[in-house]
Amino acid sequence: MSTEPLPLPSVATPEVIEIERALTRITYLSTRARQHDRLMTLAGVPLDRAAVALLRQVADSEPLRPGELAQRLGVEASHVTRTVQQLQKSGYVTRVPDPDDGRAQRIQLTESGRAAVDRVRDAGARGMQLALADWSPDELGQLATLFHRMVDDFLSYAVDDDTEQPAAVPRA
Repeated sequence: MSTEPLPLPSVATPEVIEIERALTRITYLSTRARQHDRLMTLAGVPLDRAAVALLRQVADSEPLRPGELAQRLGVEASHVTRTVQQLQKSGYVTRVPDPDDGRAQRIQLTESGRAAVDRVRDAGARGMQLALADWSPDELGQLATLFHRMVDDFLSYAVDDDTEQPAAVPRA
């Protein structure tokens, strides 16, 4: 059963337009190849952007099947398969049996993978600390709270690819 996605509002408010512009800018700045290379050098982790994204996703969840990883990352399963092979060769992930289906496997971080994710996150956080050094702890707390709220709201209005209906996520 398929339903139409929720219609977009006819006009976005000026505040929402500015938020969208700021998010576009920060996404661009944080995903530039030079920025990624610098972060990987600081972290001592020689991985491309796709591998780091997959490694972070595995670190933030229980072991997942490759298909589940592809869905969460919004990429093709074959892309995940190649990236998992790269991460396996580097010793960052391993395949473990799926407890629900003995024929299937899940992807899990190794100790080396956990250490790599920790180094990448630490290097990123230290860079962010420098960029936000003039912000007060109160301002940083407000920003963190609002970012988490925005992500929760994005998720609550996200369209589930399987059902094409908005996913309802209750607000706390």
